Amino acid sequence: MDNNFDRRDFLKVLGWGGAAVALSGCGNTSVEDGKETVVSYVEAADYVMPGISVYFNSTCAQCDAGCSITGRVREGRVLKLEGNPDSVINRGKMCGLGQAGVQHHYNPDRVREPLLRTGSSGETITWDKAYALIAEKLNGVSGDQIDFLTGTVSGHLKALLGNYLETLSSKNHYVYEAISPAVQRAANLKSYGMEMPRYSINKAKVVLSFGADFLGAWVSPVHFSQQYAEFRKGVDGQRGVLVQVESKMTLTGANADRWLVVRPGTEGILALGIINALGVAGLSLPANVSALVNAYDKERVSKDTGVSTENLVKLAAMLKERSPSLVLLGSAAEGYEHGSQNAAAINLLNQVLGNVGKTVEASASVPFPQIAPTIGNTAGARIVNNRLASGQTKVLFTYGVNPVFTTPAEMGFKDNMAKAGFKVAFAHYLDETALQADLVLPLDSALEDWGTQVAEYQPDGVQISVQQPLMEKLHPNTRGMGDILLALLKQRNPETYNAFDDYYAYLRTALLKNKPQFADSGADDDVFWNGLLGSGIINVSGNLNKLSDKMAVDINLPAPVEKDSKYPFNLIPSVSAHLRDGRHTNQPWLQESPDPLTTIVWDSWVEIHPKKAAELGIVEGDILQVESKSGSIKAQAYLFPGIHPDAVSIPLGRGHEAMGRYAKGYGVNPFHILNRVFDRETGELAMHETMVSISKVGKRVIVVKDEGAAGGHQDGRRIALSVTSDQVDLSEEV
Repeated sequence: MDNNFDRRDFLKVLGWGGAAVALSGCGNTSVEDGKETVVSYVEAADYVMPGISVYFNSTCAQCDAGCSITGRVREGRVLKLEGNPDSVINRGKMCGLGQAGVQHHYNPDRVREPLLRTGSSGETITWDKAYALIAEKLNGVSGDQIDFLTGTVSGHLKALLGNYLETLSSKNHYVYEAISPAVQRAANLKSYGMEMPRYSINKAKVVLSFGADFLGAWVSPVHFSQQYAEFRKGVDGQRGVLVQVESKMTLTGANADRWLVVRPGTEGILALGIINALGVAGLSLPANVSALVNAYDKERVSKDTGVSTENLVKLAAMLKERSPSLVLLGSAAEGYEHGSQNAAAINLLNQVLGNVGKTVEASASVPFPQIAPTIGNTAGARIVNNRLASGQTKVLFTYGVNPVFTTPAEMGFKDNMAKAGFKVAFAHYLDETALQADLVLPLDSALEDWGTQVAEYQPDGVQISVQQPLMEKLHPNTRGMGDILLALLKQRNPETYNAFDDYYAYLRTALLKNKPQFADSGADDDVFWNGLLGSGIINVSGNLNKLSDKMAVDINLPAPVEKDSKYPFNLIPSVSAHLRDGRHTNQPWLQESPDPLTTIVWDSWVEIHPKKAAELGIVEGDILQVESKSGSIKAQAYLFPGIHPDAVSIPLGRGHEAMGRYAKGYGVNPFHILNRVFDRETGELAMHETMVSISKVGKRVIVVKDEGAAGGHQDGRRIALSVTSDQVDLSEEV
């Protein structure tokens, strides 16, 4: 390494730039700059004993929650994953999505070789040729013509990506998540002074959730599921009470003590109505808050939202009497053109109830900015799509995203992507976006790769999760994303990066270089490193963010709009805990896992309220055409009382035209018929703002479900009884 390459630059290369430089000032580690050669840790174990399992700790990469895992390995093969009990995020537990990571690893449809498009087909090429081709295509292209579109990234992979972009003189890193709490983050920043505070469900006596499916797919579900179990045991002798407000029942709603169906988009009106009712009940309100909610009396709110005045008054009384409480904001309230206004009203309710500082607590900031998570939103794909359409992007890299599948068809991402001169996809599968690329580079699975992760939601301090391979590679020509970036950096800046044989060497050097922040500075490097791999976790004390106590009252909620006779139904694209945005659909365990509310498997469906279905002459299994201004899809009808009569719902995740044998051709893709309507303040795609019509096409099928024989009998034993959906009033029964 160049002697002029000073220590500050070296720390930046290793991901400890910025604030971390000050933290690492002592510098008394045993790693001399550029002089250590580290051999890859993964070698065939000579201690393997047939039939005897060994266990290794790592990190789940199925979502961004950052759960720590323990893998059971036998005869050199990973067989089972469980939660790491030492993790403050998941405390030894694991969800079904995480368990399916084994199937992702062994999936027969994984890309195994670098692929180069030649006309309408592809050919297998070597890695050397792939790297040379990237260098050739970047030659003469300016930095502002190079775009990286990725999912959320953190840890040392983020550091390497930032370093690579710097060598390209590009600042065009756009982070895209098709299902994003971006509206919530923006509202939280205004209300609480931080984008993602800590929510202490276990400290609340009442939880009022506006569509936050914290038992399903919201923020950090494994963590919140355990908090929910503590919540049910009670605080101060009072059992916790959960009230769920939403237009379409979620898994959390199905577990609630009271489920209140609300007219789609009126969640903010209900929140202001509750504040008004609290004032009427004697709760002291600041003058500006009182003035804001004065017009939201119970009669008006009941008319606008559909929630009865009786339920409104009872809910306000319970919140007043049982303190502390916790009010949560979910996608059901965010997904409208006025989503930010809904979010502000719901957060204001938390402030009025005095929950801030009690059940809404300050989170810790990551002390190492270079590895802190760069979080995604839907605006990332929108910006890149506009740049592609206008010809500003000459070279496009995609990683961890599938915008051809997850963006509205009206945006035309597929056609616009073709306008870029050269497209590179880092991919596990040939999904819809990878198929449009000129070069596809195959990735290692998370169970055969190295890395560090830092989750956005941190429940206690800051946890840096370490990812290590649980077994040798299945396919010799796949590569880890860290190794690919390192190879690309060696093209641009060999003097700095040739010192690292591989990403393992880089990662080990980086963590040892900042060892004084994690352990006794005098600890032996090998002892420290082996201990790190043994635990899979680094806990650091981040600085607590400061909670804001300013109540924002600049809230202007629109009145509910009248029905459009042509498109009379709100489309609610529902998010399942298993399939999320569709990136995991090619894992058959997840396709086979019954939806917890309908028990349907391997297909899509249209949920419609039984009374509305009766009006329209629809019965279960009728094939319905669901049409918006942007397009139409067809799916089977499922009659479900847990939905507002003016709404229909279709689950996200299915409807792939590529990606693999377990994904292609199953179900339909609601993303493609969403209208291009955006939140007025954040620019986020308003996922629930699309209005649709429904009509029968004259076909009927048997809905494939996993709920046992008709009539609720199980081999004649009547274990779990059922009643017809028109006999159930969910607001009373749940």
